[in-house]
Amino acid sequence: MDSSDINSDRPLGRDDSPGTDAPDAQVPAQRGPSPAEAGASGTGAADTGASEAPGEERYWKAGRLERMPIRALPDAPPSVHLLGPTVFLVALGVGMGESYMWPRLVLLFGPEIRWLFLVGVSLQAVVMLEMSRYAMATGESIFFGAARVFKPLMWFFFVTAMLVYIWPGHLSAGASAFERVSGIPWQATAVTGMLLVGVIFTMAKVVYNLLENVLSICIGLLVVGTSVVAGLVGNLADLSSTITGMFAFGYMPDEALSAAWFPVIVGSIAFAGPSGMQQMWYTLHLRDKGAGMGSHIPRIRGLAHAGEQETMPTRGFMFDTSEPEEMAKWKGWRRWVTFDAFVLFWGITMLVTVSFTVLAQASARFDPGVVTVIRDGERDAALDAMAASFTAAGSPVFGTVFFLFISLIGLNATFGLFDSFSRGQADMTYFFVPGARRFSMSKLYAFFLWGVILFGIGVLLWGPADGPAGILDTLAFLSTFAMGAYCVTLLLVNNLMLPKPIRPGIVTNLIIAFAAVFYLGMLFYSLFAYGVVVS
Repeated sequence: MDSSDINSDRPLGRDDSPGTDAPDAQVPAQRGPSPAEAGASGTGAADTGASEAPGEERYWKAGRLERMPIRALPDAPPSVHLLGPTVFLVALGVGMGESYMWPRLVLLFGPEIRWLFLVGVSLQAVVMLEMSRYAMATGESIFFGAARVFKPLMWFFFVTAMLVYIWPGHLSAGASAFERVSGIPWQATAVTGMLLVGVIFTMAKVVYNLLENVLSICIGLLVVGTSVVAGLVGNLADLSSTITGMFAFGYMPDEALSAAWFPVIVGSIAFAGPSGMQQMWYTLHLRDKGAGMGSHIPRIRGLAHAGEQETMPTRGFMFDTSEPEEMAKWKGWRRWVTFDAFVLFWGITMLVTVSFTVLAQASARFDPGVVTVIRDGERDAALDAMAASFTAAGSPVFGTVFFLFISLIGLNATFGLFDSFSRGQADMTYFFVPGARRFSMSKLYAFFLWGVILFGIGVLLWGPADGPAGILDTLAFLSTFAMGAYCVTLLLVNNLMLPKPIRPGIVTNLIIAFAAVFYLGMLFYSLFAYGVVVS
């Protein structure tokens, strides 16, 4: 994807011919493989219909839900590209974990503790690749894929999203940082921020296009800004220990293996990159970008443009995996998303967290007492200490800039989370709640968007949470549990619902299985060993 792709209203993979974004009847049919071809290629679930007449509609049958018609896979864009759908995972990943949780752990246990961050964010890069596999092959979300395996599995994620992502933790933490520099109460800023997000998304013609542009600008400011300030505040020794600390595999001081801090580490690993269900929502952003078979699915529009919303097909599509030309295009899409996963997502996330780790170490030099304050339970002390190190770089303005960075992270994450939550809930509701299709996808999206906004305002003004940090901590247990659960779901969906030629290999399956054990194992070890799930 070059710069023209980013600035264009036409998503990747979409053509502008009539019918691309229209209901099924308007999409040109393509003949699928014959029964013999299907068996030879491993696509034994292909349903060829009642006759073998040339040009007859062919399908891929996955689970007990509606069959997927065979359609052409669009040509893949160049592998090397600027930010595309991965901007959502970068925006959600570069959040409170990188700027708040991990700097706190570095201050307490040293940069060597960051080997756990390296493991966590690397696992998430592989998860990102596997989430994209099903979405690009079918145009369906991973939630639809889960329903094809077992409908209650999908409903588990529907309920989990309602329990986890209705809490305005990221925005409230960012608003708290803004209060430090403006004096405006964090509740007022957070409420204003949520209303602003709601209005912007409501007025957007195509929600995806607006969000990609906004988040690209925010991520650019964040990456450049934190790198510059880290260079001013830190030194080569800080940078060296930050990098080498990532490879101190197995390092775990005694204090970390305690009821006070091991649950914090578990929660921080969950927040190393996008946490909870954010990877699952990525499949919906791929679809709206027109990646792979998502080119055959209409995009979500803002409520103000709901009348322009095209009718959604009742299921996704599959390409002919027995055709060499189609498989060549598939490999091109896999190269494209692999670049996304390891160069953009992994690389940018690591760059930002390296900057914040350098700042954390510099703050310990400027204020050696900060470690004692953190041990005594003052959760915001890490942020105050890093702001002080900014100020010590030469001007009080730098301290203000630091808190503005934290505020930007909170707003950034809120844009991504509110959109993703609304997108995911609307998708499951539209396809699986009886009677929901009488409403357009854009109206369902708006319903969940304003629902989470109004609930968040109620929590901020009258809720029981103990300030921003208390709200943020409520996310960690279910986030970690959801991550283990979605790894299991990935294994089932990609190995049972896709044709054999495009299923994951043994190495990939082993990595995803390890991720499931890693997340769930640490979570339940914390529960049974210490009687605490998060802290």
